[in-house]
Amino acid sequence: MTTASEPKRRGRRAGGADTKAVLLDAAREVFIERGYEGATVRAIAAKAGVDAAMVNHWYGSKENLFAQAVLKLPFDPTELVKRLLDGPPEETGERIVRNFIGVWDASGGGPFVALLRSVTSHDGVATMMREFFLNNVFRRITEKLVVDQAELRAALCASQVVGMGLTRYVVRFEPFASADVEVVVGAVGPNLQRYLTGKIG
Repeated sequence: MTTASEPKRRGRRAGGADTKAVLLDAAREVFIERGYEGATVRAIAAKAGVDAAMVNHWYGSKENLFAQAVLKLPFDPTELVKRLLDGPPEETGERIVRNFIGVWDASGGGPFVALLRSVTSHDGVATMMREFFLNNVFRRITEKLVVDQAELRAALCASQVVGMGLTRYVVRFEPFASADVEVVVGAVGPNLQRYLTGKIG
């Protein structure tokens, strides 16, 4: 007599957590070796010894894999941009601060500190980080807002967010380092909004 068996899981194998760790390590190596544009999902999967479909199953895109493997960012950049643009345009600066601080505060600033370590450990990571934040996050935002000097605005926003992380989690300037999220949003948000839609020169 036969009995019904449990449905097979698709897209991942036993020991998933270990496999994901191996995949992240492989992705980091391939990205550093080939750069963001030169790295392919197929090459990363081959180095990790997994099927390319598993990369898409776990991370959805090369962009998200890069964010987690190299930049140590615990979010999908595409989804982040959607959240940042979801609301009144004049409040985009506040949403940017609230989202980044919210994510980083939730883990005690660990992801941002890890990001800086990656930058200082590998020469190519700084270049990839710059291109990634500008092209995949802030230029998308400035393009959607349809503003002049979009590239300069994107660069200013990136500098503000990175500087905010540096002073809050690494250098830990007080009382900024321990300030409530909404205090930071109220203080930094308007400046980011000026970079996005205000007069900048």
